[in-house]
Amino acid sequence: MECKVTVRKSHYPKDVPFEVPEGWVWTTLDTIARFSGGKTPSMDDRSNWENGKHLWITSKDMKSEAICDSQIKLSDIGLQGMMIFSPGTILMVNRSGILRRTLPLGVLQKDATINQDLKAITPYIIGLTPYLFFCLKAFEPIILQDYKKAGTTVDNINFDLFVTIPIPLPPIQEQWRIVQSIQSWMKGIVDIEESNDEILNTIDSTKSKILELAIKGKLVPQDALDEPAIELLKRINPSFQASDNLHYEGVLPSGWTVCCLEDILDYEQPQAYIVNSTDYSYTYKTPVLTPGKSFVLGYTDELSGICNRLPVIIFDDFTTESKYVDFPFKVKSSAMKILRARGEINLRYVAIFMSITRLAGDTHKRYWISEYSRIAIPVPPLREQDRIVSEVQQLFYQLDNLVASISAD
Repeated sequence: MECKVTVRKSHYPKDVPFEVPEGWVWTTLDTIARFSGGKTPSMDDRSNWENGKHLWITSKDMKSEAICDSQIKLSDIGLQGMMIFSPGTILMVNRSGILRRTLPLGVLQKDATINQDLKAITPYIIGLTPYLFFCLKAFEPIILQDYKKAGTTVDNINFDLFVTIPIPLPPIQEQWRIVQSIQSWMKGIVDIEESNDEILNTIDSTKSKILELAIKGKLVPQDALDEPAIELLKRINPSFQASDNLHYEGVLPSGWTVCCLEDILDYEQPQAYIVNSTDYSYTYKTPVLTPGKSFVLGYTDELSGICNRLPVIIFDDFTTESKYVDFPFKVKSSAMKILRARGEINLRYVAIFMSITRLAGDTHKRYWISEYSRIAIPVPPLREQDRIVSEVQQLFYQLDNLVASISAD
């Protein structure tokens, strides 16, 4: 059987935003709550603050919807002449630059005082607090758009106008049901976010494990017909002699060998590719890169000094972070090396190894020549390098799609 809800538009106040169900009524904020401001005792009088134990809430403390502490506290002397607000009082930032982006709201969990940048909203009926809080949160975009004071150096809420904001008021029992439903949904959202964080952490761990298996020869099947890696390295350097490496002894498949990074990579200083100007724009064509997490710093319109001999690995000489690059680019800093493969080495395979091989130490030290270039890398036959790279790319593609679907949700 179809359930019909009768709705009506109340005659009070006029021009209400939307129709409400039967049994609800439109009212105004000043009809159902009283308002108070705060102040700041003299900062020059240390007796107001020494050994402070009484909460004094400012905009800096409005980082949670449940307000239970303050960065600065008043002493017994400082508390004199201050208005104390009880738990259940709704606090709202009334004056702050943050009002350009958001409207901080919270509910006091303990007795507290406030400063002049906040307003206290105390419902005449204590049980109204949870519903009124969620109602104001829902109206946040409207408040920030229509209830601001114009022509002030610091953003303000026009409180004389704000107190007349229309409030849709349901019966008290329905208020409780609405609050319970909202809290249930919000808990579900938090649970989903926490689950997503766990999934993302698991994906990161999975990627690291994939790379670890790749450089140990455990990610793809071996092929006895592959040319041994030692032959590949001898073509790069006829005098190359494989040396024993205790770290990899007995753990690498047949046909693999071990060499130093400097045996298979050449490096170039980046001075020729440094931008002249950091006046970046997304309308420009050439990316400016860093080996760090940001990777792309911006885009430049400079036409000269572009690194076009690709692919390369860009290597931060101080942090030992690295990135594989197969598109034209420029750089901002000289604190890196540009690395290229010698001979037939698959540079993506080398990049896989370097992505999980970091040195930690003195950040003022340049690492490539002194240490990093001498790190031992396990080298598989060329065809297996190709198979490893292909498998890693396919697995990472699937994992990245999963991350994208989680982020979209």
